[in-house]
Amino acid sequence: MRSQHIVKNVLADITSALNPFIERASREAQLLVMMHLQVDELWLITNQSSEVANVDSLYEWVERRAKNEPLEYITNRVSFYSQEFYISPGALIPRPETELLIDEVLKNTPDLDANMTFVEVGVGSGIISIVLAQHFKNAKFIAVDISPDALKVAQVNIEKFSMQDRIELRLGSLLEPISESIDYLISNPPYIADEVVLESNLSYEPQNALFGGSVGDEIIQNLLDEALKRNINFFTCEMGYDQKDKIQIYLKDTDFDSLNFYKDFSNFDRGFTLKI
Repeated sequence: MRSQHIVKNVLADITSALNPFIERASREAQLLVMMHLQVDELWLITNQSSEVANVDSLYEWVERRAKNEPLEYITNRVSFYSQEFYISPGALIPRPETELLIDEVLKNTPDLDANMTFVEVGVGSGIISIVLAQHFKNAKFIAVDISPDALKVAQVNIEKFSMQDRIELRLGSLLEPISESIDYLISNPPYIADEVVLESNLSYEPQNALFGGSVGDEIIQNLLDEALKRNINFFTCEMGYDQKDKIQIYLKDTDFDSLNFYKDFSNFDRGFTLKI
């Protein structure tokens, strides 16, 4: 795979190595080289004859990518809400549609100066609580996860964005570690049914962040019960594209103010906000 280690040749080498395994191999080669060199696309285009330093570690990345390991885990970087976060296999890789959950919360709470307590269940990498804390300057955030590995990833990002005084991490299941009054509950919980066979690259991600039970929506139902029992003002939650009817049926004999669903970029149902 190796030739003279200038940008042009290295890009060609990596494209050739990835081509049998990865769609858009040429683009992925560019991304790997840019992240390895910590340069932007303009630099890459205008410096085709520049030497690529430490090329052995770059080719180790290529070997991992050829096995379908997600690019984000290889580079420990993920983009979310126009910012770059740390990511590792301890936490689920944030998806673009989860940005819509942020937008939904902002739409429901236009007073950015509100003195509120937000709780996130299933904090993962911490990206949801961090972005919301950037918007709600006076709010308190408590973020829970059942996975110590996920909490470690979240802690890295909380420190990166200097949010140690704004976001408190707690280990536990659902709302079990929370005794405080909650104004707004947020979650992107596991919602895939246990028997669903996923694409091979998802095997690298934490399975307890993907699978929600034999049906898939069990954790969502538990959170709905908690939100109603604790009389939480708002609950915004991501869900599976086929779970809208189930959630409506589950809540049909329940007293609440409103239930609004939102769609993702592909026009699939992707989440809801319950106002109690």
